[in-house]
Amino acid sequence: MLSRVRADYLHTAWQTMREDWGSVDAYLERALGIDAAARRLAGKIAELSGRESPMGPLQGFKIIEMAAIGPVPLAGMLLADMGAELIRIDRLGEADLGIKRDPRFDLASRGKRSVALDIKSPAGRDAVLRIVRGADALIEGFRPGVMERLGLGPEECHAANPGLVFGRMTGWGQQGPLARAAAHDMNYIALTGALEAIGAAGGPPVAPLNLVGDFGGGSMFLTLGVLAALLERTRSGRGQVVDAAIVDGVSALMAGIHGQLAGGTWRAQRGEHVLGGAAPWNTVYETSDGRHVSICAIEQRFFAELLKWLDIDPASVPDRMDRANWPALRERFAKIFAGRTRDEWCAVLEGSDACFAPVLHVTEAPLHPHALARQAFVSHDGMLQPAPAPRFDRTPGQVQGPTVAHAGQHSDAVLRDAGFSVAEVAALRSAGVAG
Repeated sequence: MLSRVRADYLHTAWQTMREDWGSVDAYLERALGIDAAARRLAGKIAELSGRESPMGPLQGFKIIEMAAIGPVPLAGMLLADMGAELIRIDRLGEADLGIKRDPRFDLASRGKRSVALDIKSPAGRDAVLRIVRGADALIEGFRPGVMERLGLGPEECHAANPGLVFGRMTGWGQQGPLARAAAHDMNYIALTGALEAIGAAGGPPVAPLNLVGDFGGGSMFLTLGVLAALLERTRSGRGQVVDAAIVDGVSALMAGIHGQLAGGTWRAQRGEHVLGGAAPWNTVYETSDGRHVSICAIEQRFFAELLKWLDIDPASVPDRMDRANWPALRERFAKIFAGRTRDEWCAVLEGSDACFAPVLHVTEAPLHPHALARQAFVSHDGMLQPAPAPRFDRTPGQVQGPTVAHAGQHSDAVLRDAGFSVAEVAALRSAGVAG
């Protein structure tokens, strides 16, 4: 017998969802105007994000970010959210940094200050080194050898500041036969074996969003490496180079898979991995409204819970670990889930121990009751955006400021902080070195 778990819990969020997704602002305006309970919940976003709070555990640290794409900007954002002062050094003029975006909506630049310099000129290089003198760390994402050719490699930077942590983010690493080859996220995860394992049986590998390579194997390991090196510096007083390669990071993320390989339990064929959706109790099902729900009832006790809520007699279910039984069980589950809408299934299963969650559109996620309760999104600079993570109980992080409106927005202030006089800043501008 199907029962409701938390109808009131879901009412505040799911009544406001719509099929024709517009902008987040328009969506929220519509949602907040329809349901009073949703209005009260969503109102907490702006209220809570505007409260005063400490600057974060990295307050007092200054980090230089050489303007780049992908992993480096996100790493800088994470460090800024935790309280570090982030100075982004942009190149003068147009720079080919991938897909062009309106800088106002580049959330990875939030809380940073931008100084635009001609880093290929001697004066621009010297300006960077003067900024380096007062910094704790520098992060860059150029190909190996580029910073050295600019006269801004580890040797020059450590001569200016022996305590500097020099974080280097690349796809292939600083050494190796592919080190200088151009590539992007999918290429890196392809070489690690991660891409080959993703997809349905009989089909080609499926390229995931660049959360796995760029951000999981890249940004997170660069951030971790920089923080570890800063911690070590408290003992040695010395900086060091952090060589963060996406292929290394993704390989580390795959440690469990390599353990299964060593133990002989990893299945070689794509689409046959339990954690990759092969099992009928660990996959995604379509609902009657064309949406989807996720089921991850991997452990026996959670599988029993799922059967209970689906009103299935356990005696009618054959051995769930026998792969020969999976096609029939998948068909049975698919038929059941196709009988109700996604949100109707939320009313039945959400909050239970069946290991269930609806598959949300990105515009739905901020208004889910759990996201609201966790304050997972904040309203800042006129935009709804993810809140800083992780969370600290004594020194919580916060969005430190708006996004960078344009390259060089803070050039004068950054240069003055680095010890340049007003006349020196004017001279750099006049010479076309600073913008």
